[in-house]
Amino acid sequence: MSEMMVVVSKVKKMVKDAGYRTGGDYIDALSGKISAIVAASIERAKTAGKKKTLGAEDLQ
Repeated sequence: MSEMMVVVSKVKKMVKDAGYRTGGDYIDALSGKISAIVAASIERAKTAGKKKTLGAEDLQ
C-alpha cells in the first residue's frame, strides 16, 4: 500500500464501538478499496468530459 487513505484511529473506534476488532489486514484492504473508488471516479469524470471537480454522482 503506497499511501493510507483512511484515518486508522477513526475506523478502529467505529469497529470497536460496534463490539468488533479489526484484523491485521483490514485497514490496508479498506484503504485499497477507497483508492480504487477514487480512481474510478476520476476516470468516470474524464470519460464524461466533466470539469475538474468530482461530485457524489461520480461514485456510481
